[in-house]
Amino acid sequence: MRTMIADSILDTLKDTVLLVPILFLAYLAMEWLEHRTEERSIGFLSRIGRLGPLAGGALGIVPQCGFSAAASSLYSGGVITMGTLLAVFLSTSDEMLPIFISSGVAAGTIGRILLVKFLIAVVTGFALDGIRRLLHHRLSTKYIHDLCAQDHCGCEEEGGSMLRSALIHTIRITIFIFVISLAISLLIGLAGEQTVAGLLTGAPVIGILIAGLIGLIPNCAASVVIAQLYLEGLLTSGQMICGLLTGAGAGLIVLVRANRRPLENLQFIAVLYICGVIWGFVIDTLGISF
Repeated sequence: MRTMIADSILDTLKDTVLLVPILFLAYLAMEWLEHRTEERSIGFLSRIGRLGPLAGGALGIVPQCGFSAAASSLYSGGVITMGTLLAVFLSTSDEMLPIFISSGVAAGTIGRILLVKFLIAVVTGFALDGIRRLLHHRLSTKYIHDLCAQDHCGCEEEGGSMLRSALIHTIRITIFIFVISLAISLLIGLAGEQTVAGLLTGAPVIGILIAGLIGLIPNCAASVVIAQLYLEGLLTSGQMICGLLTGAGAGLIVLVRANRRPLENLQFIAVLYICGVIWGFVIDTLGISF
């Protein structure tokens, strides 16, 4: 027992340390992209009108730190539609991209996952707006409060320095990866790989439902869990997609704080979860793999 725990800690530590330089470079590139494009992206999204879900789906896949949070503020202020917000949330993958890159996942695989998420986000966003339009829902006009920075992984503390920001993100996600990877390793060691895999892949319905719930955790850890479980071969493609669809980092936190309509927030969260589950079932039923 002690030997198994010690081996798990040592192996996890070695694997995690090897990811650090690649993670740092990935986050540095993401920080540069965010500094160059975030303000223009938000402005563009606020002016796009009925094509919002298309723009939201496209901008959501761009690895920008606080974009889902910013979109929540825009929605709360009545600037974008619920379908646009849903498209942003569904296409956002939070920490999946740097984890996959640092783990050596093929570029083609990552590209296919992002493409599928984009298509799902656009189709679902337009569908939701169409349904709401038929039900005569309209946008509100209240003032937008910029709550994004204070809720997304402490970005407000990073002072505008891309190097410092990338380093802080790298340290935080490295800790997440180590803890979650160690937990998975210990679980597999104690229960056996076949047993653990059977709980999810052997029960696809339960696995998709659980993955969707994990994705709803309004924290970077959700996408880390989903990505790591998928890399360990413990999630099917549908389960992984479901968890990534429902996960949007701190976007839900900002939505709940900025949008003073609790019932509407609950309805949106329910729609987000149901959409993730449905699309997860579709992916697994069609046998789509990445």
